Amino acid sequence: MTVSVVLAVTDEPPEELILYPSTSHIEACQFVVNDHTAQLCLRIVQWLEELASKALDLESKVRGSHVGTYLPNSGIWHHTQRFLKKGTCAANTVHHLDFDAPTREHAHQLPDDKKQDESLLEDVWTLLRAGRLEEACDLCRSAGQPWRSATICPFGGVDLFPSIEALVKNGKNRSLQAIELESGIGHQLRLWKWASYCASERIYEQNGGKYEIAVYAAQCSNLKRMLPICADWETACWAMAKSWLDIQVDLELARSQPGRMEQLKSYGDSIDGSPVGINGTSQPSSGPESWPLLVLNQQPRDLSALLQKLHSGEMVHEAVARGCKEQQRQIQMNLMLGNIPHLLELIWLWIAPAEDDQSISGPRDPQMIQFGAHIVLVLRYLLDDEMKDTFREKLMIVGDRILHLYSMFLFSKHHEELVGIYASQLARHRCVDLFVHMMELRLNSSVHVKYKIFLSAIGCLPFSQGDDLKGSFEEIIERLLSRSREMKVGKFDESSDVVEQHRLHSLQKALVVQWLCFTPPSTITDVKDVSAKLLLRALIHSNILFRELALISMWRVPAMPIGAHELLSLLAEPLKQLSETPDTFEDYVSENLKEFQDWNEYYSCDATYRNWLKIELENADVSPDELSAEEKQRAITAAKETLNLSLSLLLRKENPWLISLEERVNESVEPLFLELHATAMLRLPSGESMCPDATVCAALMSALYSSVTEEVVLERQLTVNISISSRDSYGIEVVLRCLAVEGDGIGSHILNDGGLLGAVMAAGFKGELSRFQAGVTLEISRLDAWFSSKDGSLEGPATYIVRGLCRRCCIPEVILRCMQVSVSIMESGNPPENHDQLIELASSLETGFIHLFSQQQLQEFLLFEREYSICKMEFQEELSP
Repeated sequence: MTVSVVLAVTDEPPEELILYPSTSHIEACQFVVNDHTAQLCLRIVQWLEELASKALDLESKVRGSHVGTYLPNSGIWHHTQRFLKKGTCAANTVHHLDFDAPTREHAHQLPDDKKQDESLLEDVWTLLRAGRLEEACDLCRSAGQPWRSATICPFGGVDLFPSIEALVKNGKNRSLQAIELESGIGHQLRLWKWASYCASERIYEQNGGKYEIAVYAAQCSNLKRMLPICADWETACWAMAKSWLDIQVDLELARSQPGRMEQLKSYGDSIDGSPVGINGTSQPSSGPESWPLLVLNQQPRDLSALLQKLHSGEMVHEAVARGCKEQQRQIQMNLMLGNIPHLLELIWLWIAPAEDDQSISGPRDPQMIQFGAHIVLVLRYLLDDEMKDTFREKLMIVGDRILHLYSMFLFSKHHEELVGIYASQLARHRCVDLFVHMMELRLNSSVHVKYKIFLSAIGCLPFSQGDDLKGSFEEIIERLLSRSREMKVGKFDESSDVVEQHRLHSLQKALVVQWLCFTPPSTITDVKDVSAKLLLRALIHSNILFRELALISMWRVPAMPIGAHELLSLLAEPLKQLSETPDTFEDYVSENLKEFQDWNEYYSCDATYRNWLKIELENADVSPDELSAEEKQRAITAAKETLNLSLSLLLRKENPWLISLEERVNESVEPLFLELHATAMLRLPSGESMCPDATVCAALMSALYSSVTEEVVLERQLTVNISISSRDSYGIEVVLRCLAVEGDGIGSHILNDGGLLGAVMAAGFKGELSRFQAGVTLEISRLDAWFSSKDGSLEGPATYIVRGLCRRCCIPEVILRCMQVSVSIMESGNPPENHDQLIELASSLETGFIHLFSQQQLQEFLLFEREYSICKMEFQEELSP
């Protein structure tokens, strides 16, 4: 569907074409330029004529012929001429061949000639309808009817259409000026229009050809003789708009002549200089001096009345009335009226999805959705400085709905690269919500598809928030990252394996970081700075996820923590580029890069351990006698690799694992508090999830309080709140809060163990809550620590708490795994070389590892050492003679 809209312009007539004294055509052009209503009519006429002209060109291109292709003199009445030469006469046949004969003699030419004439006039009408007056005149002359050319284009062929284009086309043609110097401005024009009116009426009375009637009616605004052949909406609208424009020009010319309006009033009962004042009940005199009263009552009073006539006028063809109900016509009519709010409401009514149908790829008209989106963009661009508040509100609210729907339509058709063009025009919240929704839906799509969305967002939106009305790429990413850490509703059930479910969920969390790992196009502003910010944000969020994933991946099973390893692979390429230009982003990423490298080393140790465990479990299924030497050696090699990597991590002295060298130091005089917010699930020793209720929450809260002494609770103002998650019935929300003190929240944190809140939460993670069900552990989904004020408002992240909590949980587990591996090596008859070093490392006060162990972990450590010692003694006995 194509709807052309021609907007009004205000070009003044070129000074070099202004004649003195003036002419009726110059006066008409100046009136149209200065009168909004007349200018609107002019543009409607030009628009409809342009459409018709293009249709003729297309027909000519397709069919190879065009309107007006006639043999020379084909308009001469050859059949009638031969009939008269024979001396034959008939009562209803003309006796002469001049063009006035049919009217003068009240007779007709022979049917064949009449048919040829009607065919000629049909083409003349078609050309006039397309605004091709000059071609229509040429057609008449080539057909042998130059007199007809003179009747439709008088005054020496001057184009009298009241447009600047026609004025420029005529040039300094003084023929009209010469004529009007003698008779007065507009006198001959009135005479010609009156004569055209008389011709159209007389031909109608004599049952003449309908196209001949219409051709002359078009010259004098005689609508009642034009409309019967206007069988489509565009032609009928053109006829009304052209007639109304001509009448406005005629009335303006009458006003400019002294005494002319008084003369017109003497012919009618009332006139105030506009069509509104003519009641149409009296019949003025039939002379030319009464012009334009003869046709004034046929004209619409205003544009709304013109369109109403198209809907239900008595003279309008029924096909025109039906056409008014079509969507295309309703759009065009609303544009003509300038009723943009109603137009937008109408388009939304047509394209809005049903309440029970949220499928964007449903049966709605995609072309209408596309048109609606583009009309909104055009109107916002053109009318931005001219919109009134009520109009602006409608264009923004309804326009946003249409743009949002089209954006989702493009997305559903996999045109992600185009979405940003339209989404960037949405209100801030709609834009952000839309991109977040699309990115979540395409999270598991191919890299190519995701990169298209990335380019669409970063190329069409500002990177940072600068305008409160517009969305930004940073805001989209922040929302996306935050939502990705939330527990997914319905993800878990009572019988599911919590460990496996956490593994799968962690992968989805990790994939979100890929949006930050794409390379921005070089065409955006400050691309170097943007690249740095993307990498920094990727590192920050990856470290957040690494902490959370480490706390849920300490189970001694072969399955890898796929989320963590996905993060490492996603950031491999960006960090490789960083290493090639080490000075480029150093200020941005140094601290976060160090933590990322710490986690890289940790997960490498974790992977080697799980690889060893997998080999051990596979070998355990085979009888020892059937195991090959290669399989045994593979297990020993994996075990030694695990020990070596783990000891390398634990032995770092100058750069201890997960200890920040640039930790925030608070020297606040005002009371400062610490908060730890966690979303978690309760996991039974069997691996199943535990559905919490009010009783369970109360028991857990009491158990967490009991993990520290009563004196500590009072001194540090410790509070514990447990509630069932509103997002998932199997989730709980844990909020811990305490007073910051020197060494824990204020000043440097020397112990690097997460402080009080880290100790309380670690008891839950390790399943060592004394007043709770034995063996039940907290499985973390989201974990954040904050500094807060006395009134509870959050002031900034207390990252040291989460890092320390990870050290409190991960380091003992790494040591226990090393003990498990050492026992296995010892059992195989290959004493490890560094076992004693491991024992010293774990028990040394210098490293501080010993106070990270819980009571149960210390017991497990001792059991492993006992088992190791027994194996060692057995091995030594076997070696002794």
